[in-house]
Amino acid sequence: MARLVLKFGGTSVANIDRIRNAARHVKRELDAGHEVAVIVSAMAGVTNSLVDYCRQASNDYDSREYDAVVASGEQVTSGLMAIVLQDMGYKARSWQGWQIPLNTNDVHGAARIQAIDGARLIEAMSGGEVAVVAGFQGIAPGWRIATLGRGGSDTSAVAVAAAIKADRCDIYTDVDGVYTTDPRIVPKARRLEKVAFEEMLEMASLGAKVLQVRSVELAMQYKVRTFVRSSFDDPDKVGVDARGNPPGTLICDEDEIVEAEVVTGIAFSKDEAQISLRRVADKPGVAAAVFGSLAAENINVDMIIQITSPDGSTTDITFTVPAIDHDRAIKVLEQTRGEIGHFGIESSTDVVKVSVIGMGMRSHAGVAAEAFRALASKGINIRAITTSEIKISVLIDAAYTELAVRTLHSAYGLDKH
Repeated sequence: MARLVLKFGGTSVANIDRIRNAARHVKRELDAGHEVAVIVSAMAGVTNSLVDYCRQASNDYDSREYDAVVASGEQVTSGLMAIVLQDMGYKARSWQGWQIPLNTNDVHGAARIQAIDGARLIEAMSGGEVAVVAGFQGIAPGWRIATLGRGGSDTSAVAVAAAIKADRCDIYTDVDGVYTTDPRIVPKARRLEKVAFEEMLEMASLGAKVLQVRSVELAMQYKVRTFVRSSFDDPDKVGVDARGNPPGTLICDEDEIVEAEVVTGIAFSKDEAQISLRRVADKPGVAAAVFGSLAAENINVDMIIQITSPDGSTTDITFTVPAIDHDRAIKVLEQTRGEIGHFGIESSTDVVKVSVIGMGMRSHAGVAAEAFRALASKGINIRAITTSEIKISVLIDAAYTELAVRTLHSAYGLDKH
């Protein structure tokens, strides 16, 4: 018998029929003798509607009341799931974040989990009850409901799994696992059997939409074995392999992967803007003034390239920010002229970041060179490059996105099954 957490996203609980289908997945695990906690998102589209209501009510709404409104979507789903399970003959009850309790900080709309006590859930599950938990929410100081930001139900699921010491956390979604890249761009993309936490964290942060970044961070921190799997598989026909794993992709510790592939996958992000500061005075404190001003406005900077003029008097600084922050970043930089002197500003939002990811890069030479050769062979110019132990990211013109992804996918043999 295992203790499992099953998380269902918005498309998996979009209506009553889909909630019933999700409940059949729960039934399968219960009938196998497992203890089960269920984490649910709001029904598809509901959160967007609730957000719109807040905006219609006021352009300057209280973020605490915003959280009270948008958290209601998950409350509805958890109650409906409990009702469906009860109708199927199982003991079940809904739990809100404050009832567990799942404690957060007071950053409403994007709260971070500070502590979670799994004792009451463990007691309920040990007594044969299914704990149906409303995801995306917790309790902030002052006994105010707080939400965890978009994708927060994934974070809730992993946090609950860690708190109750679950054997596995299954993330049910509308895809059947993690692929080597987006199958809509590369039809030959294949589903991965296992992905290391570090690789999944890179994939999630670099454009893969399967899991929310914070949930992967938590899973890696607490070593929560996590399965990504499809809620649309027939619940009565889903089996397990020789190792007891269901169909899907296991996100796990590197130790569980016998020998890592050199490259695991290709990710891409279109949410990028490139900003270049031209002819900046090359003197101490310039970089601190530029990036400090952006940090003060909570604008994240990614790729950074600095090129000094031949005479050493000026430098060009190029970097990327999220596309949504482009206009705000330009405004902030304009205001820094008084501190560091005159410079020109050039920018572009017509760029994309393509990344090659794999644990095997640590022990193999020439991985970056292969990427550069492959892109050059297709006439794709690289604007900027960043690397880490397990990642190579290049910034290119957005028009070449699909060609670059397909080219790199083939270059590293990911097309082969």
